[in-house]
Amino acid sequence: MAGPLLRTLWSSSRKSISSSSSSSYATYLSFLRHPTGSICRRFSTAAAAATSINKASDASLEPSRLRNVAVIAHVDHGKTTLMDRLLRQCGADIPHERAMDSISLERDHELNMVDTPGHADFGGEVERVVGMVEGAILVVDAGEGPLAQTKFVLAKALKYGLRPILLLNKVDRPSVSEERCNEVESLVFDLFANLDATEEQLDFPVLYASAKEGWASSTFTKDPPVDAKNMSQLLDAIIGHVPSPKASIDAPFQMMVSMMEKDYYLGRILTGRVSSGLIHVGDRVHGLRKTESGVEKIEEGKVVKLMKKKGTSMVLIDCAGAGDIISMAGMASPSIGHTVANVEVMAALPSIELDPPTISMTFGVNDSPLAGRDGTHVIDWRQIGDRLMAEAETNLAINVLPSLSDSYEVQGRGELQLGILIENMRREGFELSVSPPKVMYKTVKGQKLEPIEEVTIEVNDEHVGLVMESLSHRRAEVVDMGPVPGNVGRTRLSLSCPSRGLVGYRSMFSSDTRGTGFMHRAFLTYAKYRGPLGNVRKGVLVSMGYGTITSHALMSLEARGTLFVTPGMETYDGMIVGEHSRDTDLDINPVRTKELTNVRAATKDENVKLSPPRLMTLEEAIGYVASDELIEVTPKAIRMRKRYLDVNKRKTMSKRPKE
Repeated sequence: MAGPLLRTLWSSSRKSISSSSSSSYATYLSFLRHPTGSICRRFSTAAAAATSINKASDASLEPSRLRNVAVIAHVDHGKTTLMDRLLRQCGADIPHERAMDSISLERDHELNMVDTPGHADFGGEVERVVGMVEGAILVVDAGEGPLAQTKFVLAKALKYGLRPILLLNKVDRPSVSEERCNEVESLVFDLFANLDATEEQLDFPVLYASAKEGWASSTFTKDPPVDAKNMSQLLDAIIGHVPSPKASIDAPFQMMVSMMEKDYYLGRILTGRVSSGLIHVGDRVHGLRKTESGVEKIEEGKVVKLMKKKGTSMVLIDCAGAGDIISMAGMASPSIGHTVANVEVMAALPSIELDPPTISMTFGVNDSPLAGRDGTHVIDWRQIGDRLMAEAETNLAINVLPSLSDSYEVQGRGELQLGILIENMRREGFELSVSPPKVMYKTVKGQKLEPIEEVTIEVNDEHVGLVMESLSHRRAEVVDMGPVPGNVGRTRLSLSCPSRGLVGYRSMFSSDTRGTGFMHRAFLTYAKYRGPLGNVRKGVLVSMGYGTITSHALMSLEARGTLFVTPGMETYDGMIVGEHSRDTDLDINPVRTKELTNVRAATKDENVKLSPPRLMTLEEAIGYVASDELIEVTPKAIRMRKRYLDVNKRKTMSKRPKE
């Protein structure tokens, strides 16, 4: 009952956004890339450029002129287009005609706009980004309404106390009416209320926009006047609604490191928002981190370079003030989550709170018979360890622990996050053997707990039964079910499911729904272990021959199941070459050749016609392999194999009780 009451209060007290069509902005664009590719785009008024960015005056260092804003949106709701239109509105030097070229020195504000990754596996990046800003723009498709990825990032933003601005995009579509926009506003308000938003956060301004056409309005319209077809009302809303950083330039300098990269000449470059004080080139600073015993000093050094990114190049500056987002060089030890401060300061800033990792995989050396053909980092497990440790430095959501037999256990949020790490290492020339994802359990008061995820699914009505049957084998429980607003013939399911049950399900889901389904998952909580999974995969076809796969052999093996290989590929004993049609594994010989005789046969030159194989991608392989199997990753190939290549060893190990 709180939802409708709160909505009524909100409707009566919501403040209108004042527009100023005469106001002008001019900006420059910068990119600050996170390890996963999320981007921080910085907008600055031309007034700063007029006073020269390299020599900032005292006025230009005032935190009151800054606005740090995160942009939250579901996939394909128009976030990238919106950024492009804001740049054009502000006169950035991009390969389009400038929307406005006039400069208003009275409007001296700098907007740091930060993109947020939408997938739950990259929650570590979301938490770092949200910790750098004071406001957010929530971009929602006016036709589709708020979707699952919107909810995940929005929950983080509300937790950090941000007050979002709601931007209903794509209102120029014929199917979008004012009534539909009102429905979406109500859905967003209910979402805020369900996420325990405060009264201030519930009092959010609403704007209507067409990022494609390049305009935003404080009132509903499909075709604003020509002189109002711009983004000035959105920029005015940001300046008026988003608070400036609560920081003092008179206090000692402190900065929380949110991003880190390495430069061949400058060494480690630390990026973050200045929490207080001023920083100049040449200042003495030191790195601090919190430990169980107190605050520990990591390293003392001198600021060699201060930088901001302009476009794709780095711009050098002499100094920066509280509230600004900068990069610095000169220190070799501080990392993400550490504090950089003046040498007289011994207090570390509060560290970033991260959700716990839920999945682990073991990275080891590729020891298959085909090892060493493709990669440049093949047999030295120390090189693999150095690369993983470097990744853990730049990504707080990943933990790396030494494991047994020259391998490393890598813990993360999900198989997608770890899959991107594997793909990056593969492209860098590494050869690896990777274990299947393993869920990280907890034991509390003698009770076994496992990570449970919240799953949101949208499918066509004819696919609901098949999806629910598949998820029932994976110990999922339905929380809510109903039609999708504005989409006839579509059903939305909300479920809770163990993380182990969702491993590998995404590709099966895409196949079951013929590519028309949508699925989003996010960590929910640790809960009581739900018991063993049902039958989620059949057996596999295992090679017992070494050499080149022949079409003659595959022709007779097609009836056994689905093949993962094509003629001409290399294979070895223990390599998985297909999926068996039954629940048991089957050893086969895919390198068998046709016997040669002196007698000419009528069928000697007949064409061999094979069905197209199912070629596994890395993501599919991660979700497919079982506990007794491994993934062989090289720069040119993705292969699946048994952990023990010898067939007799496999039979012995199969008799042992499973976990």
